[in-house]
Parts: sequence; C-alpha cells; structure tokens
Amino acid sequence: MNEQDFAELAAGAALHALSPADQRLFHDALAAHPEWADLVDDDIETVAALEAVTAPEFPPLDLRATLLAQIASTPQHRDVDSDPHSAESSGFSDAPSAAATGQSAESQPRAAAPRRWTRTIFALAACLALVVGIGFGAAALGGYLNRPAAVVALEQIQSAADAQQATVTLEDGGTATAHWSASAGAAVLVTDGVPAAAKGESYELWFVRGETPISAGVFDVEGNTATAALSGDMHAGDIIAVTVEQEGGSPTGKPTSDPFIVIPTA
Repeated sequence: MNEQDFAELAAGAALHALSPADQRLFHDALAAHPEWADLVDDDIETVAALEAVTAPEFPPLDLRATLLAQIASTPQHRDVDSDPHSAESSGFSDAPSAAATGQSAESQPRAAAPRRWTRTIFALAACLALVVGIGFGAAALGGYLNRPAAVVALEQIQSAADAQQATVTLEDGGTATAHWSASAGAAVLVTDGVPAAAKGESYELWFVRGETPISAGVFDVEGNTATAALSGDMHAGDIIAVTVEQEGGSPTGKPTSDPFIVIPTA
C-alpha cells in the first residue's frame, strides 16, 4: 500500500465510513507506517472542526440545488475489485499475468482498489462546511436538504425581486396568506389556524383565471398549519382559492363547493 491509498483509508476512518475489511487494512498499514500518522491526525481534526458548534449561519437558498448538481457531475470511479475484466477490456495492463509469473490466479495477491471516492466525499464535506459556516451541524444540514418541496418553493418566491403576498382572515379566525412571484411563475399558500379537513375530505387549491377554475392540487393540514405549493404555472391576475372536496380532490376537475379561501393577486 502506498501513501495515497492510505490517505483514502484515513479519510474514510475519520468519517466512520470504512467497511470491516478496510478498517483492518487501515490499522495494519498504520502499524507498518507510523510516519503516516500525521494524515490520520489531520483528517480527525478536520472532522472535529466540521462538528464544532459556533454561531450558525443560514445557508444560501440555492445550496441544495448546487450540491445535487455537484454530486451528479462528480465522476464515479469503478472499483477494481468489482470488475475483474477491466484490464483485459482495455487491452493492456501494467501487472504481469499469472502465466508469466508462474502463479495461479488464486495465489496472486489482489491489488488494492483505489478509494478516491472517499477522499472526494471528504473534500466535498469540508467545502460544504465552509459554504454554510462552521456550526451548521450535520443534523441541521440534513434537515435543510430534506425540506418539503413547498417550503423550498416558498423560499424561492420570497427571494425573488418581484415577490408579493396577500393575507385574508377567515370566518373561524384562521388566516391564509398567498405568496407568489411572476418571475418564478409560482405560488404558495400558508394557512394558520385552519383545522384539518374532515375524514373523507380534502382541501383543493385552484387558480381562478377569469371565470375558469384550474385545479392546483390538494393539501393536508397538520397542527392547524399548512404550507402548500400550487401545482402548475400561475398567471398574472389569477385568484387563489381553496374548496372542500372529496378525499383526493374533485372527481370532475371542477369545484363542487364554494371556496372558503379566496385571495386575489391583482
């Protein structure tokens, strides 16, 4: 094992991401090369810095999309052990064949597979920590990346230069606030104090365009609050409305009851 292979193992060990077999290789290599201990210490210190708790900073709204794009564009390195024919298919190999060395395939020591993926993930984690600020812990990061789609849509609308909103107070004292952006072509409804729909019923969202209601999906209420993104593109001047329909939405594609939430956007 060379120093680069050991560095991959050291990164995996610091991240607690090694398999039992790699864990044994890591300890055996460290025992054989104590001069590589500095690599281990550096990685442990980096992980400790990532876990340190300081004043948190809220990450940029496009972090999730940027991270997913980075993951999608990162080349995936094939594990040598998982493709025993890779050397043959390429037409050349630096290693002598079993026939040339007089050894059987079973008796030949197996070459260590490169673990560049480990170092890549380690570097990505470190860069991500710099972006979001030390102290934005792993649990908080996981929660941020896994936010509901409606919450993500609301943040995108609120960050738009032409973001608008309007609030109405309902007869039962609850409130409903519509957020929309013409540039984003999107709208989100946030309700507070609105009870959940009765069993067998759903709340259905509508864009009312002129005299035509266009279904924009159904939503549920949990704990008297809800954040629901309207499906489809919003047009300037649309009215956002909500009706009570049978569970799953109107079977006809048209409202079957009068709206109890009506919010003009013009």
